[in-house]
Amino acid sequence: MNRRQAILNMRQILLKRRDALRRALAGDLSLLRELRTEAGGDIADFALDSVQDEISSQLAEIESRELARIEKALQRMDEGLYGICEYCGCSIPMARLKVLPYATLCVKCQREAELEGEAQERREVDWSRILDSNGTDNDITINDIELDVP
Repeated sequence: MNRRQAILNMRQILLKRRDALRRALAGDLSLLRELRTEAGGDIADFALDSVQDEISSQLAEIESRELARIEKALQRMDEGLYGICEYCGCSIPMARLKVLPYATLCVKCQREAELEGEAQERREVDWSRILDSNGTDNDITINDIELDVP
């Protein structure tokens, strides 16, 4: 099977997954609404319902993010960009696309992006110095700012 045929097959998989996620999200939301209208019971029931709502909400958020990634992958297919790394422009191997059909980066660029993200998280910002609004550094410190606190 050539790359073009594999991408067409991947499109069908993405469409099926998209439809399943849409149904699941619609069902989760309607189920939550039903449960809220049937509210009753004691404090323990309320606490359990609250925990279940939180878990359902978090799962819905994860499913929503996956749905957005699938939509982006389908759009990239329409534009002829599917399977091409957004950073380096190289082809993303089909093995990676089979595992993660909405991947937009090749493995090398994904690793670099993750390392860069970790480095940014570790980098500390020195809030004791700020830049003047015209972009020049006039050695203004936090102590030079007048705070209008009642």
